Amino acid sequence: SDFVHIDLESKALKMVLLSASICTKSGKVLVGRQFMEMSRSRVEGLLAAFPKLINTDEQHTFVETENVRYVYQPMENLFMVLITTKNSNILEDLETLRLFAKVIPEYCREMTEAEVQECAFELIFAFDEIVALGYRENVNLRQIRTFTEMDSHEENVQRMVNKNKEAEQKEIMKRKAKEISLQKRLNERGIGLSSSVGSSFGSGMGSGGSTMDNSGGDFVVPTSRSSAPTASKPTTKKKSGMKLGKKGKKEDDFEAKLAKEGQAVSSFDTGNTGGDSVSGMSSRRPTDTPDVHREAVHLKVEEKITLEANRDGGLENFEVKGILLAAVSDPQYNRIKIKTSQSGDKKMPFQCHPNVDKKQFNSNGVISLKSNKPFPDGTEVGVLKWRFQTTDEDAIPLTINCWPTVNPDGSADVNIDFELVEQDLKLENVTIVIPVPGNPAVNSVDGDYKYEKRDGVLEWYIPSIDSENAEGSMEFRVGNVGAADDFFPVSVNFNSSSNYAGLSLEGVEQIDGGEEPSFSTEISLGVEAYEYI
Repeated sequence: SDFVHIDLESKALKMVLLSASICTKSGKVLVGRQFMEMSRSRVEGLLAAFPKLINTDEQHTFVETENVRYVYQPMENLFMVLITTKNSNILEDLETLRLFAKVIPEYCREMTEAEVQECAFELIFAFDEIVALGYRENVNLRQIRTFTEMDSHEENVQRMVNKNKEAEQKEIMKRKAKEISLQKRLNERGIGLSSSVGSSFGSGMGSGGSTMDNSGGDFVVPTSRSSAPTASKPTTKKKSGMKLGKKGKKEDDFEAKLAKEGQAVSSFDTGNTGGDSVSGMSSRRPTDTPDVHREAVHLKVEEKITLEANRDGGLENFEVKGILLAAVSDPQYNRIKIKTSQSGDKKMPFQCHPNVDKKQFNSNGVISLKSNKPFPDGTEVGVLKWRFQTTDEDAIPLTINCWPTVNPDGSADVNIDFELVEQDLKLENVTIVIPVPGNPAVNSVDGDYKYEKRDGVLEWYIPSIDSENAEGSMEFRVGNVGAADDFFPVSVNFNSSSNYAGLSLEGVEQIDGGEEPSFSTEISLGVEAYEYI
């Protein structure tokens, strides 16, 4: 065993590469890597003696001493030097030297001392890929480059996936922030959307402060809370009164500033109603909802639409919530049955209140209470509700198509149009809100428009959309546009006196066959959220 150990050790010392270095012509070491256990002083001593052994008259690229052999190659003002044992294969050493000489230009743009010292670590890593424990590895230049870069296809793919995810999340956050900002501006201007239907679904089928017991019992009418808020009397102060019909200089300046910012300023003594101007639009827009005449039996249908669609027409979410409310103000008509019917081919998932006879409603559309229970007097209660959800694009009642085209000069031409798909509906007070980065120049419009400079939106107002006025368009140009995303999301708001479900209220009869009570109906369709993103 001792003989084998000595033989292997002597063989390792016979054919081995001791060190690889880059040095100057004076013997100064710039980068050195020893592959066998040698002290730094010994390596520096061997390299310091190297310039003295070179004979410039000879064409050889190696020189020997009693203990080692120097294999070198001049590289401008530097030398690439390999120190090997005298018994190593000179042909292999020369091949290894050529590979070292090819590796250096891969990392050093110039063969100068500063450049070599700056790339010292990269060169050492590359040297380690060529020689391991004094013996050359079977590698080429391309493999060395791959190993030192540690390039991985799977890692690159994962980085691309992560980058795309980050970009997608940034776009989503940007779009959501824009939607929240736009909705906040709409709420501040009074175009905010009520959620009475959604709240009534969340807390049972009651409305107006009354509920029906879902456990199947009688109606429950709360008495501790008033259904209508009491108006507080304004406090008056004994000070000098205002002079009507006169404006001061400060008021004129304030109105001038508002007009300069794009805000409409209405006056008591003006009666402008013409054209598609801003003032004409604001004068025609309704502000108050007229009071509804109520008979002894009053039936009310409320619906809310929620829509979220892509700008290319794809439907992300569409939901319609509805509820039928009944109010009896005359006690002699509290035992009644309500006749209903449904038009169209929509399959609406109607749901009756537990106190309503479901069999009668499912068979002939009649709403009556179980066991001939009476309706509560003077209280509005919910008797029927529905919630319709779909991703079918054919279910969209009003489609919006917005086509912004960004020009090379930074401006954009925008074409936007609408189409009423649900011809049975008549939409009123339709407002289409388009975000705009600057003051738009409107070329043509069906209806009225208004530019809100402070909010950065263009409001397109159409008084009525029905089967006879089912389509409309608007064209405008805006400057200083960054991208087509600046014109989204497009939001829509409207109301209607017809319902999406196609529910018709045919009549009201008394259960005991008495005189038919007079009844009134109130149908309202509104928007919870209607956006093209």
